[in-house]
Amino acid sequence: MTEPTTTAAVSSLDIKAILNLLPHRYPFIMIDRVLEYERGKTITGLKNVSMGEPFFQGHFPGEPVMPGVLMLEGMAQTGAVLAYLSADTIAGKLFYFAGLEGVRFRKMVRPGDQIIYKLEMLRQKGKLTKMAGKAYVDNTLAVEAELLAAFT
Repeated sequence: MTEPTTTAAVSSLDIKAILNLLPHRYPFIMIDRVLEYERGKTITGLKNVSMGEPFFQGHFPGEPVMPGVLMLEGMAQTGAVLAYLSADTIAGKLFYFAGLEGVRFRKMVRPGDQIIYKLEMLRQKGKLTKMAGKAYVDNTLAVEAELLAAFT
């Protein structure tokens, strides 16, 4: 079992460490690696988008485009990793979406793309967390949003 370290900055977390933190599993895990994070502040994650993703079978045949809601889900999962790594008491708790604000889709994501998720923790008080997130493909902004989530 791979355990994440608790230092302020980490070079990366592999998929094993991510799966130890998140309840999500294939085909719904939308983050492959954490490139870096600073506890309570920021996180950068990545998702390699492959033609083998099950959603491409129907979205859209002949013109594969990653659904925007799944890009937001990947952003949320990346933020959840940061929230889990930043919280002091989370044993047995799940982290749920509570709201989205300012969502803007800027670029289509297609098979072969690599999404880089960058999130900044704006506030974590009690069980509520608010983060600002952006996702990039080839250094071009693909989606941005503010996410509100809660431990339950």
